[in-house]
Amino acid sequence: MKIKNIELANISRYRGELMGIAMIFIFLFHVALPRSNMFFGLRRIGNIGVDMFLFLSGIGLWFSWIKHPSLKRFFKRRYLRIYPAWLIISCLYYIPHFHGGSLHAWIDLVGDITINWDFWLHNELTFWYIPAMMMLYLFAPPYMELIRRHPVYRWLPVVMISWCILVQYVTPIHNAVGHIEIFWSRVPIFFIGINMGDAVRRKDKMDGASIWMILIVFVMTLSASIFLEQNLHNRFPLYVERMLYIPLTISTILLLNRVFRRTPKWFNSIFKFVGALSLECYLIHIHFVLDYIPNTYGYWTTFIICILITMPLSWVLSKIVNYISNFIEKYIWTSKHI
Repeated sequence: MKIKNIELANISRYRGELMGIAMIFIFLFHVALPRSNMFFGLRRIGNIGVDMFLFLSGIGLWFSWIKHPSLKRFFKRRYLRIYPAWLIISCLYYIPHFHGGSLHAWIDLVGDITINWDFWLHNELTFWYIPAMMMLYLFAPPYMELIRRHPVYRWLPVVMISWCILVQYVTPIHNAVGHIEIFWSRVPIFFIGINMGDAVRRKDKMDGASIWMILIVFVMTLSASIFLEQNLHNRFPLYVERMLYIPLTISTILLLNRVFRRTPKWFNSIFKFVGALSLECYLIHIHFVLDYIPNTYGYWTTFIICILITMPLSWVLSKIVNYISNFIEKYIWTSKHI
């Protein structure tokens, strides 16, 4: 029996569901679990949710840029989506933890609230994904315009992977920027997502027989990552595993598309709902929910409680952000025509 072709357009069709799965993976990753537990290695692979977000974001940015190649529109839409939510949560987190001090302390507070600058300066990982995402947004338009005019530059992610090796092992580079390895090792998958955007937009298809290659890649990279985490945790450079995450991310998404194509609409809707609130969930779930759940509840109980509390809080935050974003857009539009 002939295997049905793999439709790359499904990456866009099920984008909401895939974002939801990515967020669930991140929930699972952030719930604490002893290393002695046999699920520890697999739980650590939940970190791949970040790579899935970046890959899907890259594809989405390509769609948007090809449709409206305007820097002003690009930055307005991107930052109005992410920045108001970030500003609210960063104020709620950093201000209560601030106890005054010198001028430097006040400058540090403003820097953390506005751009989380301690991530860039000292690898302070509170909400690190947001400043990383905002930085990637800055470089996305010139990259997209470059590959649109000169497609050969689609090979640049290979250079980015090489850069990760230099950051790890070339001492002067490591001393200068090695503290933000968590950022550098996620850069390639974002730009690979942009590269793949055109194939998804054109609705290209892969021969059905390629499913066996995808399964081989998935099993190899997943089992290698689990082995590294279960047996060698903290004993290998993390960028190595994050390079494995690149093929693991793409193969996981392609396989999940085949799952979502067969599952009922109500099932897909659950993950789509989580995906629509993924930004808000990311900002809220650790420091406003998980930190307050007693560690005596056990892994799965904590995971369920975290979701049940995070989802309504995220929905409320999304409504507040939508109101603020609409107000800003209306204010800017009104100001233009006065």
